[in-house]
Amino acid sequence: MAAATSQAKKHSTLGDEVFMSADELRKYMENMSMAEAMAEVSAMAKADQAKNELIKTLASPLSLTPDVMEGIKRRLGSRLREAAKNGVSEIMVMRFPNALCSDGGRAINNAEEGWPETLTGRPRQAYEIWRDRLRPAGYKLKAMIIEWPQGLPGDVGMFLSWSDSKAH
Repeated sequence: MAAATSQAKKHSTLGDEVFMSADELRKYMENMSMAEAMAEVSAMAKADQAKNELIKTLASPLSLTPDVMEGIKRRLGSRLREAAKNGVSEIMVMRFPNALCSDGGRAINNAEEGWPETLTGRPRQAYEIWRDRLRPAGYKLKAMIIEWPQGLPGDVGMFLSWSDSKAH
């Protein structure tokens, strides 16, 4: 008898969940939508915070000591050899938010001649390393907007190439 009562309670509970009224189902759907929206807002806030921290970090130039330059040279050399081994003649060497361009990336997006002058912080340092050390060795550099959130310019990619095509 106790088993039958337990079974009846189980069916009653299941029945209440499975056979919701239309109003209850609409309320459930609203609650689920609100929970999803709140999770999205929370995730967006975390992403914005991470982006702002990245901007702050990349806005501060590195102290280019001989040890730091040696590390950059070693990592870049390894990436270049791996790309060449795979038959690739271009690699993205840096990705950064367009906020690190004084014009929000407009000159880069329009492929204007003076786009390097809009760079700030570490992206500017990367350009200067290319200008002073890699361009004389025959490497080319180009920058382009590589992300378009909500149709607006987002992140910038800087690409180093060693093909015969035209670049900066």
